Amino acid sequence: MQLSARSFVRRCLIWLLPAIALAPLPASAQTVTAEQVTAALVKLEQLAEATIADGGVPALAIGVVHDDKVVFLKGFGVREAGKAEKVDADTVFQIASMSKPISATVVAALVSDGIMSWDSKISDLDPAFRLAGPYPTSELTVRDLFSHRSGLPGTAGDDLEEIGYDRAEILRRLRFVSPSSSFRAGYSYSNFGLTEGAVAAAKPMGKAWETIAEDKLYRPLGMASTSSRHADFLGRVNRAALHIKDNGAWTAKVERWPDAQAPAGGVSSTVRDLVQWLRLELANGSHDGKRLIAAAALDQTHVPLMARGLNPVSGGQSFYGLGWNVEFGRHGLSWGHAGAFSVGARSLVTLFPKQQVGIVILANGFPTGVPEGLSDSFADLVFTGKVAKDWVKDWDAIYAGLFGPAVAAAKATYATPPSPATPALSGEAYAGRYTNDFVGDAVVTASADGLVLKVGPDGAKSYPLRHFDRDLFLSLPYAELPDMPAAVSFETGPGGKASAVTIESLDGNGLGTLRRVAD
Repeated sequence: MQLSARSFVRRCLIWLLPAIALAPLPASAQTVTAEQVTAALVKLEQLAEATIADGGVPALAIGVVHDDKVVFLKGFGVREAGKAEKVDADTVFQIASMSKPISATVVAALVSDGIMSWDSKISDLDPAFRLAGPYPTSELTVRDLFSHRSGLPGTAGDDLEEIGYDRAEILRRLRFVSPSSSFRAGYSYSNFGLTEGAVAAAKPMGKAWETIAEDKLYRPLGMASTSSRHADFLGRVNRAALHIKDNGAWTAKVERWPDAQAPAGGVSSTVRDLVQWLRLELANGSHDGKRLIAAAALDQTHVPLMARGLNPVSGGQSFYGLGWNVEFGRHGLSWGHAGAFSVGARSLVTLFPKQQVGIVILANGFPTGVPEGLSDSFADLVFTGKVAKDWVKDWDAIYAGLFGPAVAAAKATYATPPSPATPALSGEAYAGRYTNDFVGDAVVTASADGLVLKVGPDGAKSYPLRHFDRDLFLSLPYAELPDMPAAVSFETGPGGKASAVTIESLDGNGLGTLRRVAD
């Protein structure tokens, strides 16, 4: 299996997305006063304004709660770089993987209502779903999928989403993916594993997940601008565009349609809405004096189930619960989760349940560590009155180090063809239809302009191929990295025709080799 640079980036993000930078020091029982929070907010606002002024991100929106009160709501910067419209507390952002703890809250509401339990078997809720083996398939529960311990590799299904398959087809094809660990023995952060857990939990209701999320969480909390449908996001006038760096400048040039993995990454919301969710979490399922979710059902989401390894900034141990990251750090117990789209979204939520403090930060740029840096700075200010270090700088370095070298390595690999390069065979030798169970069909066509590869349902994605050496060609399949190449290599036999093709951008789990279908 050849691991593409983009697969490497994605696997590194799998660690970072739930991460919160907390050092492994003894938990604090410190009480946080309103005066401490007020003083911290003055400095947090200054840090946010400085971040925007320095070009750290195009925009930020920040919400803070303390003792069941909303104490801060503010936007900074612009919705789209180069345009005048400002971000405010009602600007809708795509929040990427911060959708996971929100979805865990929705499922907790279903558990609270007795619709199902965290230990309900997927085989009972959604009998059509399969993993690669019969034993894990028969024993798999909602708890397993929300804690990422099913054995599904972390990136399984993400590649199919990128070439246009819908949710139902992606979930069906997960049965062809070999496990990355034994069942319940390893942690592997899976977008489509959690998506299946949410979809299965909603099955007894006979409604779509998106509707269940509205009924059980968004409407009861008055989250009028929140949705799990991308069409709703596009319908908002006050919405933040996604941004990536182009020649060092923030540019809005790529869109991300996350409907296929809506429970794991498809929520869009505002900080005004999200602080109501923070209040619900910190109040153990109550909101404005009314019990909405049984504490016993919601508490389960915050129990540390899986060790995730060392935090990349602090070096401390981190754990995962059900859709939540659980940390025991220098400021005591915290719950949190981050979100990122490599096409331009960042988000972070951090809750300190014992001190009844929570912060949510939304940004419209990637790569950046600004949300983590500001959250850690705020925690320092609340608990100690001063920022211990430049957290934004440290977290920015993590994201820059993650993204830049991997992309540079991919470009360097194919920067210069061999000299002399071995000529390709004729176009007809490679043209044809190739297939496997996971990717489906790939069609290669030949013309005077060269080869073109089409993949996805009805050839949804089309990539011209540039010859590199003999049977090795290059494609440019990454929308957010338009100049980063990926290999498309053919296997040729004695008959003078290609018998198979390996598509690097689809080979992250060793399923990118497709065999030719007889002419």
